[in-house]
Amino acid sequence: MINGAFGSGKTSAAHWLQSLIPDSMIFDPEEVGYMLRNIIPEEIRLKEEQTDDFQDLELWRILVVKTAEELKRRYNKSLIVPMTLYKAEPFDYIFDGLKRLDPDFFHFCLIASETTIRKRVESRGDLFGEWYQEHTRRAVPAFDESKFQEQILTDHREPSEIVGMILDRIYNR
Repeated sequence: MINGAFGSGKTSAAHWLQSLIPDSMIFDPEEVGYMLRNIIPEEIRLKEEQTDDFQDLELWRILVVKTAEELKRRYNKSLIVPMTLYKAEPFDYIFDGLKRLDPDFFHFCLIASETTIRKRVESRGDLFGEWYQEHTRRAVPAFDESKFQEQILTDHREPSEIVGMILDRIYNR
């Protein structure tokens, strides 16, 4: 699991890792969130789920774990799971669920400053508008909690260096 704020380098690291780890595949839980957003109209969601954040959908966290379980069972591949997951309840549920699926489970939290995140978001053609700012301001301080302590600072690091650090940790426990 590669966790971190939007723009911290998760997707880049995931794609590099997928090319370097034999029998691996990327499972992006955002796709589950997009599916749920398309099939569950906001007006029928529970009041606490009427936000713009997948983490607030209880069904999202359940389906993330169930989908990972089915992918693992059916294809028997190592899953590389990039996601921004900083709220305690969904993090604990998904973390525990993924850990049960694989005894060799790792969680890495990529950390970057708001300045770096803004630069990366804008370099990929997105506007670092209100939505990104709000989520960045919530996520960055949340990742200081002890549950996110397998941290890799990505400011001033190339994706190859970040991937090297992850691989070193995985293969040299």
